[in-house]
Amino acid sequence: MSLPRKKKGANDTPKPRTVSRMAAVQALYQMDLAGTDAGEVIEQFMAAKPAEPATGEDGETEEPISLEGGDAMFFADVVKGVVRRQREIDPMVDQQLRTGWRLVRVDSILRAILRGGVFELLERSDVPARVTINEYINIAKAFFEADEPKVVNGVLDRIAHKVRAKEFETPDEGG
Repeated sequence: MSLPRKKKGANDTPKPRTVSRMAAVQALYQMDLAGTDAGEVIEQFMAAKPAEPATGEDGETEEPISLEGGDAMFFADVVKGVVRRQREIDPMVDQQLRTGWRLVRVDSILRAILRGGVFELLERSDVPARVTINEYINIAKAFFEADEPKVVNGVLDRIAHKVRAKEFETPDEGG
């Protein structure tokens, strides 16, 4: 099973970190399904030549997901970071999922999205929590049309409020 191609409009050039996040999700998905080593997957993505755009079933041009135009260092940081901190990330996500659900039961693409988002919330304080959440919601929307983006929003928002509580505090107006 391959990942769907991300739709792209004529004037829609994604930012380098957005491209990197999408590629990281694809790499994490590939690692999860094939059991591939992080270093090997990172090397594959860095060496890959971009594929040609394709025409989707709806007649729109769809751009393949690749690292072209991305921030290679950011991509590698997310992939390696998820692997390094997965034993911490997975229980955090498990605690936020609906009762009776565990991360291992979640779709593998959704699992990759959640892991990438949680890693960024834990280690990438240079990226505001709200930006991280929004980026991963948009990635979920690129792959899913049902409730998965809402799941990403809920899980990442609850975790962000725990690990980055200061970013969500309202300033005291009383002085």
